[in-house]
Amino acid sequence: MPEAKARLERFIAEGAHGDMDWLAETAARRGAPAALWADVRSVIMLGVNYGPDGDPLAILNRRDRAAISVYAQGDDYHDLIKKRLKEVARWLVANAGGDVKVFVDTAAVMEKPLAASAGLGWQGKHTNLVSRQYGSWLFLGAIFTTLDLPADEAAAESCGTCRACLDVCPTAAFPAPFRLDARRCISYLTIEHKGPIPRDLRAPMGNRIYGCDDCLAVCPWNKFAQAGREAKLAAREALRAPKLAEMARLDDTQFRALFSKSPVKRTGRDRFVRNVLIAIGNSGDASLAGEAERLLDDASPLVRGAAVWALSRLLSREQLRAVSRSDNDASVNEEWRAALS
Repeated sequence: MPEAKARLERFIAEGAHGDMDWLAETAARRGAPAALWADVRSVIMLGVNYGPDGDPLAILNRRDRAAISVYAQGDDYHDLIKKRLKEVARWLVANAGGDVKVFVDTAAVMEKPLAASAGLGWQGKHTNLVSRQYGSWLFLGAIFTTLDLPADEAAAESCGTCRACLDVCPTAAFPAPFRLDARRCISYLTIEHKGPIPRDLRAPMGNRIYGCDDCLAVCPWNKFAQAGREAKLAAREALRAPKLAEMARLDDTQFRALFSKSPVKRTGRDRFVRNVLIAIGNSGDASLAGEAERLLDDASPLVRGAAVWALSRLLSREQLRAVSRSDNDASVNEEWRAALS
């Protein structure tokens, strides 16, 4: 991965990793596989197709519904893929010997540069992997082994002059081709970011409440993509286009039940409802104001602050003043000041 280490160092030096302190803390181990495991001699990269069976951007026009990223509409890919990687690794050890370690997005492994070096695809201008056979829709897994295996030819970058992924980004998260500022990325904001969403990025989020597929979905290489065939990764019907009103009513127990075995569960209920309230504020649907008003009394200041913003988008100034109140949290009071100013 000749350029990966330098790119990661620049990414972190610019602060583009945002709240993801673990990226900076593990940067040295990410820079080269041998820094993670000194005995490794080869890395085997594998992909699992999770291509959607329809247009993943169509839901963005249904403003009373919640848009959940394609990868998170089914069961958590970590569990499925790690089990399969272990099966392949056991076969490898039984037939060729050596020691192995398997990783699925849970260790200091730079999966995308490794996959490009292994020939699975190339990192596009949006920094995600693009495959000639599967387009944008691949989960990646790695098998580290002490076996000295012949390397495959790296995939050639084939984006050409296309800028579709860069131009479609609602929040301008790409300062240049092949560079991402995570702090402006909707996937980062809805999944990793722990505090209030920056005000200037709330409206561009639209109804995206968990992740964002825009830069993946518009890639022209998706003309070769195939719908995924793994049943456990297929979208659950309840998560294809859930109603914002129903998502806003979830308490912690209901949230955990709905998103059992789902990657969405890792955000926790409060961050999730924060995202839902941003979508409600962007809906333009005054009938949803009642959902936001009810959450002004939520136990979480993160939720209360998002509820204030949502109401400021749906109510008149007079109506907003009528429901305003002081709060014991400074950040929520700041939301009220901004909304009423």
